Amino acid sequence: MRGWTKILAIMFYVLVLSACSKDSDQSSQASKDPDWERGRAVYVANCVACHNSDPSKDGPLGPALKGSPQELLEARVLSSNYPPGYQPKRPTKVMPQFPFLKSEIPYLSAYLR
Repeated sequence: MRGWTKILAIMFYVLVLSACSKDSDQSSQASKDPDWERGRAVYVANCVACHNSDPSKDGPLGPALKGSPQELLEARVLSSNYPPGYQPKRPTKVMPQFPFLKSEIPYLSAYLR
């Protein structure tokens, strides 16, 4: 009986360790790129009210932002405009300007890549 107890204890230990592992894409990306983590903080603080907390999904007011080029982010965030030739995903025009985020756009772009 004592042998089974050890086996169960080892199995439990392995199960707990596997549940604690960080193998999600976001966790591994954050550990590799500090700009990604800073961009994520900017996104959470300023974008999730209108865009989804998951940038690959549409939000209640704004479209998904995953993969948005930095040129688009600069135009939308700083002036609420679109870059020349860009076709908007939604016809809404409720995006406010966030000029105070000018220095954060490269980090936001790193997160949304």
